Amino acid sequence: MSINFTNTCPGPSQPFQPLASRRQFLRRAGGGFGLLALLGLLDRDGLLAATVSPLNAPAPKPHFPARAKSVIFLFMSGGPSHVDLFDPKPDLIRLAGQPIPESFVTFKTRRAVAKNKLLAPVRPFHKHGQSGIEVSEFLPNIAECVDDLCLLRGCYGDSVTHPESVYQMNTGSILMGRPSMGAWVTYGLGSDNQNMPGFVVMPDPAGWVKGGAPAWGNGFLPATYQGTLLRGGSSPILHLKTPEGVTPDQQRATVDLINQLNRADLHPGEENSELGARISAYELAFRMQRHAPELMDISGETAATRKLYGLDGKTTADFGLRCLLARRLVEKGVRFVQLYCGDTNGWDGHADVEGNHAKLCAQSDLPVAGLLKDLKSRGLFDSTLVIWGGEFGRMPMSEGQNGRDHNPHGFSMWLAGGGVKGGQVIGATDAVGLRAAEEKAHVHDIHATILHLLGLDHERLTFRHNGRDERLTDVAGDVIKKVLA
Repeated sequence: MSINFTNTCPGPSQPFQPLASRRQFLRRAGGGFGLLALLGLLDRDGLLAATVSPLNAPAPKPHFPARAKSVIFLFMSGGPSHVDLFDPKPDLIRLAGQPIPESFVTFKTRRAVAKNKLLAPVRPFHKHGQSGIEVSEFLPNIAECVDDLCLLRGCYGDSVTHPESVYQMNTGSILMGRPSMGAWVTYGLGSDNQNMPGFVVMPDPAGWVKGGAPAWGNGFLPATYQGTLLRGGSSPILHLKTPEGVTPDQQRATVDLINQLNRADLHPGEENSELGARISAYELAFRMQRHAPELMDISGETAATRKLYGLDGKTTADFGLRCLLARRLVEKGVRFVQLYCGDTNGWDGHADVEGNHAKLCAQSDLPVAGLLKDLKSRGLFDSTLVIWGGEFGRMPMSEGQNGRDHNPHGFSMWLAGGGVKGGQVIGATDAVGLRAAEEKAHVHDIHATILHLLGLDHERLTFRHNGRDERLTDVAGDVIKKVLA
């Protein structure tokens, strides 16, 4: 049965003209209330065409099933010494005090140390766990977790200086201005928490890494994907608190008006523009005003958890807090969290590698081990990829009496959690730890492997820029298959 309606009264010679069926009428009239409700839901989730933006658009899908959902990158700023931490070299002990043999030929150094005498590891190594992996006495707590680690001993990069190497490890290029790995990951996967950024960065309060903010920048990707700085204290993100005297309703009205005016200039296809990112930033900042302080409030954590991260110790409290916050962030769906350990100089042990590394290991060893244990106890370990490493390693010969210069030719990193096969060593440096020699892993290979664990094909994760399909790994990189569980 259908009911016909007209929009005019029929005259004597004018018959009724059907304009709508009952279904059409209900859709246009009563059914409109359902559409209004749908409109509200779509607007809340940012799915309306007029309001879509990089942050609130539907999350992109991975290229294949992911092994990890999120990443915690523990960046040891300054270049930790692999030959003093994770890469024992009996020949370095045997040849200590002698020049490096001529068979190693020429190599690049920063401070002309190639002719200096070899320096033995400053602390002993011991085997740990069922895997029997050797770890230095510098790191007794991480050593307890060695069966969960996949240790890459054959890493290498392309620059002998800090900023360029920091950029390469973080962005895939020694040049400034490329998108960081965290930006690429959030571009490729989006965020699981619409109330927090997808990419959060926690610098060392004592000083930023050499090279600064470009290490977590968005480069040519939309500005939405750059890392958001998170600090300690009552103001984790600067300028986030609502000014005194402004109610939440007033704040909401202000944000709505600003975004309404911005959207008037936002044309279809420009959702990834700077203006689109600005609209997203206003919306995200409004939501973060409530959710970010809650994340920073650790008053509900147990005494056992605080002890696990070393919050009760003066030396470990600072980095321990950032490790705990990293767990809380990934627990809430933040995709990529990066922690920096070490001030502007950090692990840069030019003059006294023993004193330098003793200080930094004391700060970070317990909290890092606590993070791994906490992730496991909460069922987050298998879905969270943990990365430990710096921009390069250090030379086997001495600088001065007991320091070491930069070494990009061979160094160590480790991965754990999210799809990683633990309790194994992949690759090796040569007899004295100078160069990567076996199963070598360039930075591009490491990046390709990290993306693979997240379900992303590094060759397909691209962005069109200046007529070229750019990617994190440039035109190189192979997945290190042995890493995969």
